[in-house]
Amino acid sequence: MRRAEINRKTEETDVKVKIDLDAKSVDNNKIDTGVGFLDHMLTLLLKNAGIGAEVKAVGDTYVDFHHTTEDVGITLGQAVSKALGDKKGIVRYSSVVIPMDESLVMTALDISGRGALYSDVKFPTEKIGNFDTELVEEFFDAFSKNAGFTLHIRQMSGKNSHHLAECCYKSVGRAIREAIGIDKRFSESIPSTKGTL
Repeated sequence: MRRAEINRKTEETDVKVKIDLDAKSVDNNKIDTGVGFLDHMLTLLLKNAGIGAEVKAVGDTYVDFHHTTEDVGITLGQAVSKALGDKKGIVRYSSVVIPMDESLVMTALDISGRGALYSDVKFPTEKIGNFDTELVEEFFDAFSKNAGFTLHIRQMSGKNSHHLAECCYKSVGRAIREAIGIDKRFSESIPSTKGTL
């Protein structure tokens, strides 16, 4: 059962994440971070990843959305890492290209255990509503480091910031879905010549 629950509380945020990597349905995911745009993006990410989830965050949004966005990324990444366990049988690698109207984003992913983000996405505006577009990278940086994912995100086209952000979250979600999938042929093997990830 690839499930995990992580609670993370600091002076700035209180985040609770519960996930199921093999959920039969993701239509009833519950996402409430207090940041509307982040809720929208997480809904897209988890739906495309095929991950059942409950995400609840209370943060110092009266300051701005930075702490909440980053800490949700940290906590979700930790939950995914925990749910993957020893990573036996996973596909490990994936790459996808996802369109969202005029936007096109490529994501390449390696569940390497060495978390790092390599992003080349340039938003044409500084904000989407009241959400700072720089927080898209902050979220994925926190998530990838704590999940242990080597994550590359590349913008191939896009001139609408909202579409571009959606494209990023959908692309990463779909890449996660493929990489965490079980390779039936090697379901008892860890996909590394080192024998560990």
